[in-house]
Amino acid sequence: MEKFDVTVIGGGPGGYPAAIRAAQLGASVALIEKEELGGTCLNWGCIPTKTLIASSELFHRMKHADTLGLSAGKPDFDYAAMSKRKDAVVNKLKAGIGMLMKGNGVKVFNGIGSFVGRNRISVAGKDGREIAVIETSATIIATGSESAMPGFIPKGDCIVESRGFLGLTKLPSSLIVLGGGVIGCEFACMTAQLGSKVTVVEMLEDILITLDADIRRELRTNMEKNLGIRVLTGKPLEKIAAGKGKVSGMFGDEKIEADMMIVAIGRRPVTKGLALEKVGITTNKAGFIPVDEFCRTSVATIYAIGDVNGGIQLAHAATSQGITAAENICSKQRKKAERLVPSCIFTSPEIGSVGLTEQAAREKSLNVKIGKFPFAALGKAMASAEDRGFVKWVVDASTDQLLGAHAVGAHATELISEAATAVRAELTAGEIGRTVHCHPTFSEIWMEAAHAVHGECIHAAPKRK
Repeated sequence: MEKFDVTVIGGGPGGYPAAIRAAQLGASVALIEKEELGGTCLNWGCIPTKTLIASSELFHRMKHADTLGLSAGKPDFDYAAMSKRKDAVVNKLKAGIGMLMKGNGVKVFNGIGSFVGRNRISVAGKDGREIAVIETSATIIATGSESAMPGFIPKGDCIVESRGFLGLTKLPSSLIVLGGGVIGCEFACMTAQLGSKVTVVEMLEDILITLDADIRRELRTNMEKNLGIRVLTGKPLEKIAAGKGKVSGMFGDEKIEADMMIVAIGRRPVTKGLALEKVGITTNKAGFIPVDEFCRTSVATIYAIGDVNGGIQLAHAATSQGITAAENICSKQRKKAERLVPSCIFTSPEIGSVGLTEQAAREKSLNVKIGKFPFAALGKAMASAEDRGFVKWVVDASTDQLLGAHAVGAHATELISEAATAVRAELTAGEIGRTVHCHPTFSEIWMEAAHAVHGECIHAAPKRK
């Protein structure tokens, strides 16, 4: 039996930063990971998808290079080579995490962790045999989530979830994307940019339903008109059937058919095998582990972070929570988990969001002002031929405080971080408007939108009186 101050179960974007932070604070730390360091995010999620998206976006821009006065012949791509590069990026980053574990003195156990008691964890290998027993003063559960595959989806080689799709070395010529959420829309845009015939089916009234209508409209218009994606919403896909090399389903009275279907209708927490009942932890109806504002479960020495606790299901949220949990365990000062977490969606165009949406602010009966500015009126965007979309501030009209910010357009996933800093610091639209931004840059669009809140926009036509 080995003894540690802190044991982390799960080596994803929440788990491994938690282990590092605990080690930095002087704790002896064990990390248990049943598959690969980096978890879903690094191996089968964020990093591989964005690597493929980087290639697909460049290919798409190459096809339209004439708009920039360029000619490079007929562009082409090799999806197998793209997939190989994706794997190389993943492996390099994974090796880096391994070095970080070693450098910080974190002992890594490759196996499945399960509770024997509140301060004792058994580690089993892939064959189910016990390979180690750990005695620990505190535990951080960071087991994440996995793709949901409901029972009504038939099994077949042509039906995959996101992880299965990322294992392909050949791109399907036609694709049904079941689910119009973040994962579905990202895969739809990526494959459409490479020439696949894509149909997105979402049973809700629109894709990305939690976003404001104007943001959704901008993305959907580009997906349909510029990428040729067919977006079907408002009804479920029924009578799904998987044949040899084909998959089909009924959208109302219409039959939808493709070479492959990717199922992207949500994720569920991974708690199987933890033996939570042995420590008195009960999951909620959705299977998540409830935690308080300090990421602590109902058991004082056990914390749960990231997707498994049912909070904000984003990799960077998990990282923040992991660091918070480690600091709460290893120091006397109690820290609450950050509640303001920006989100980014790597569609075409990109989307970034933080704080209250306009819709949410109005539902709270807040007196709000909106400041919007289009990329089409921004010098750098025009110069770069990336002039689709806009940004907007959601502002408290009585105090001028920034409540939220949203961007849909080029580099929105990078731009949102400035807005997140401003909202977190409780700055006002006036303060952002008076902050000098470099010209010509994409980031100065936030300054322009802040001016628009008060009708003082320099580079937009005045409203008619």
